[in-house]
Amino acid sequence: MTNPAKAIRIGTMIRATNEDAAKNIAKIADLGFESFEPFFWQTTNGQNLAELGKRCRDAIGDRDITISTLGMFGNPLEEREMDLQTLQGWKDCIDNAHHFGATCVAGFTGRIRDKPLTDSLPRYKQVWSELAKRAADRGIKIAFENCAMDGNWATGDWNIAHNPDAWELMFNETPDDNLGLEWEPCHQMVYLIEPLPQIRKWASKIFHVHGKDATIRWDVIKEHGIFGKEKFVFMRTPGFGDSSWTDIISELRLAGWSGSIDIEGWHDPVYRDALEMTGQVHGLNYLKRSRGGEFVE
Repeated sequence: MTNPAKAIRIGTMIRATNEDAAKNIAKIADLGFESFEPFFWQTTNGQNLAELGKRCRDAIGDRDITISTLGMFGNPLEEREMDLQTLQGWKDCIDNAHHFGATCVAGFTGRIRDKPLTDSLPRYKQVWSELAKRAADRGIKIAFENCAMDGNWATGDWNIAHNPDAWELMFNETPDDNLGLEWEPCHQMVYLIEPLPQIRKWASKIFHVHGKDATIRWDVIKEHGIFGKEKFVFMRTPGFGDSSWTDIISELRLAGWSGSIDIEGWHDPVYRDALEMTGQVHGLNYLKRSRGGEFVE
């Protein structure tokens, strides 16, 4: 019998820009991860993605592990050399996702730098209408991560998809069914937005979920505010932050959602460096428990 618990898989992200994604997968494939998201930062560095996809699947072998999503993170809306490489990277990931077995490509929308968020909408519509059609022709979904990258409504460098008001504007400009979100609670919590109600409203647009949480220091906020010298929020690996992932996964299930929750590591201020994989495996097991634990037929 198919394990219905795995309608929601728990995995992790795999660096692919300057590292061998297939070798990285092979190193940790037996730790219990059920999915992987290979991701590129700004450029694919000219890699042959068809060949890389085959090697990643070979590294997985006959294990019950999937690659549902590729990540391509950069700013494809402007025209510096690296921005053009990012845009080409999106096209290459869309064209070659099937070699990984992936059905989704995720990343930032891009942004017109140092301008108000709304100034990016015309260029956003131009670029993403074309990429949405390219992806739809290949049966691929596009998911925008909800990370502000230190930007806000007034200014920023990378992404406009970090605020639910922006999502309304974006999906009005591009109503394509295959454009949605790579959602996580962390990036809402760092701006003191309550994440759980978003699932109920936006579930149909959530194509992929990142496993990343946050710890909000309310005592610091009450004494110093959010613009003082004291850090008021930390990004955390699931299991160490404030969110109840039992509630998050329950809301996703109630909405009929299925897909992968891939842990985005390298952010936790405690479980990092020598403790990075310790923290990630703890997060993996915590998320599996939050999913309901072992499937009982």
